[in-house]
Amino acid sequence: MENEDNYFKGRGAQIKTSNKFLKNEYVAQHPEGLDEPLLENSKTQIFFETPKNVINKVESPDLRFGYSVNPYQGCEHGCIYCYARNTHEYYGFSAGLDFESKIIVKQNAAKILEQQLLLKKKATPIMLSGNTDCYQPQERKQEITRQILKVLAHYRHPVGIITKNGLITRDIDILQDLAKDKLVQVMISITTLDEKLRSAMEPRTASAAKRLKTIEELTRASIPVGVMNAPIIPGLNHHEIPEVLKAAAQFGALTAGMTIVRLNGSIGKIFEDWLHKNFPDRFDKIWNQICSMHGGAVSDSQFGRRMRGEGTFAEVIHQLFSMSKKKYFDGREMPPYDLTKFRAGGAYTLF
Repeated sequence: MENEDNYFKGRGAQIKTSNKFLKNEYVAQHPEGLDEPLLENSKTQIFFETPKNVINKVESPDLRFGYSVNPYQGCEHGCIYCYARNTHEYYGFSAGLDFESKIIVKQNAAKILEQQLLLKKKATPIMLSGNTDCYQPQERKQEITRQILKVLAHYRHPVGIITKNGLITRDIDILQDLAKDKLVQVMISITTLDEKLRSAMEPRTASAAKRLKTIEELTRASIPVGVMNAPIIPGLNHHEIPEVLKAAAQFGALTAGMTIVRLNGSIGKIFEDWLHKNFPDRFDKIWNQICSMHGGAVSDSQFGRRMRGEGTFAEVIHQLFSMSKKKYFDGREMPPYDLTKFRAGGAYTLF
């Protein structure tokens, strides 16, 4: 790694990108003109929001869920590739260091969710979370995700969860209750088994070993769980696909999914800076291969193609994934949701 003295260890993004929604921005310029991250961004700050609506309708036709609930905006995990970084700009923050150091907490999310569920006449699975990780570090203190799960369990409403944090095992009691009526599906995200790469690319996440252990614990508790091997980044983790799927299957995962990396919006600049600083010898190869999968750019906005990629290298990746999934997950599948259990209107409220 180059310039270790100027590198923020424990953070993914190393720069504060500009916000296209702001006319004016405060800039602290180094007296010698060095392009360094601002010191005030290294410490986590918490902001509280009281939204009037927490169930978000997902309009993207290439996503497998129609609704999502996000207890948090921003994420301390600091995954360098995270597509959710761009959404932080809507709050007046940057997609870079601000995204992982300025966390917005929706304290009343569970109460608002209940109010919205009381108006529903039929159940449609809700994803926790469609944007940032619902089990990120702040959840240990805030317990908003746990409150949400209690509401969903009370109304017997189906929920899907995706996370890369072992904290989910804290809520096994609620998840078991949901699982007995086929009301929950969990996906554990594992991007790499290489701990050195994981610590650089996803600095505040659980280790791969911990995530595999989490899959095992959920499986033992009869909670259906799969693995999401995403995003696949050529030259960094694409060669690990077989081993990631093999390990996840050995620990009890029922299915596997994947997406190709796409560096939309400000993420392109953030990832480019990170890649230069962490893998300068491989930068050109990795960057060019990413571009080859998106028609010469690092991102693609076309639904259905944006997360699959295109071209020869993308096809090689998909073939490797398909063969690995067939080899290690043959005969396994997630149990479907039972939408008939939903208690429309509820017998009594929790708040």
